[in-house]
Amino acid sequence: MSFLPVREQMELIRRGVEEIIPEDDLISKLENSRESGTPLTVKLGCDPSRPDLHIGHGVVLRKLRHFQDLGHQAVLVIGDFTAMIGDPSGRNKTRPQLTLEEARTNAKSYVNQSKVILDIDKLKILYNSEWLNSMNFSDVIKLAGSTTVARMLERDDFTKRYEAEVPISLHEFLYPLAQGQDSVELNADVELGGTDQKFNLLVGRDLQKDAGQDPQCIITLPLLEGTDGAEKMSKSYGNDIGLLDKPEDIYGKILSIPDEMIEKWFILAADTDEETLNSIKNRLQDSSVNPMEIKRELARDVVALYYDGEMALEAEAHFNNVVVRKGIPDDMPTYVLESERLVVNVIAESGILKSKSEARRMITQGAVQLDGVLVDNIQAIVLPGAKQVLKVGKRRFLRIIGK
Repeated sequence: MSFLPVREQMELIRRGVEEIIPEDDLISKLENSRESGTPLTVKLGCDPSRPDLHIGHGVVLRKLRHFQDLGHQAVLVIGDFTAMIGDPSGRNKTRPQLTLEEARTNAKSYVNQSKVILDIDKLKILYNSEWLNSMNFSDVIKLAGSTTVARMLERDDFTKRYEAEVPISLHEFLYPLAQGQDSVELNADVELGGTDQKFNLLVGRDLQKDAGQDPQCIITLPLLEGTDGAEKMSKSYGNDIGLLDKPEDIYGKILSIPDEMIEKWFILAADTDEETLNSIKNRLQDSSVNPMEIKRELARDVVALYYDGEMALEAEAHFNNVVVRKGIPDDMPTYVLESERLVVNVIAESGILKSKSEARRMITQGAVQLDGVLVDNIQAIVLPGAKQVLKVGKRRFLRIIGK
């Protein structure tokens, strides 16, 4: 197999990366790969702790796609077994454990959503329950004997919890070892992860050394703050943009990010190359340029990345009509109302929000209108009648038709 020169490969690999450990080893692996015509095995592990993926997850998925584009073997390790342990990364308390069935249900959704980024036909998908579930207690003891409590307490989140006298369950110490064992099973050349995964990835290197393997190189990527610009992107914070969100929703949500996040979003969310990024930096420093115009460019670029350029322009036109000019879109979902229903139920049943709790939250925040009239009571009802338009937030509309 023919590979690009290592220098050109590294230009793409370095894009948006926080750290490469050790970079010299990665260059050496790439040189050997090019000489032998053998692709590197590049691993990304993911615990399907919940079924929804967002653009924050897309940062590391996009890096895995870079390796695919360079001709290397991408491996997505679905942590259906490790999800039962619960990744303690970044947690100030023990993460709830999932059953194997819950993890596998979420995993199906995860793989389906990742198709918008990864070349699924060239992707190797493995489930770590295949090897971790078959280990006996002797195997677990041997694995646990490869590290020390002191080593585990070097981990920042464990240290903070220990010093604050917040309980650390013993099984949480097994998580980095289980993730590291995945690298041994694959004999991985490279492992990707967010900066919060660095400790776990280093454990994988240690276990590979113990197993007599050439240790994997580690590539960490920054965590992307959500639309609030404060907390990392998370559905639980309500600051996320889903990988499968509609183009107009992606576009509109991006325009709400703080100006100081524009550059970082171009790097991580839009996968912008160095030359374009330098131009953007210069424009951001030019006081005569309105940051909103650059933010609109960002929104178009992200929509084009997940859909295409034409849909990006359509999303912008939709935003201009619905938000800027306060218009009502011609194209909106329809809900047939046969008898009086709570507004909360109509919102949830129509699918414009995923749950009644989300609908209640939007009502209490003053973000729901029925025919232009604010709905401020979670017990409010809708009566059958002529066509009505329900507006939820700035961009979601529902046409209600009485029957």
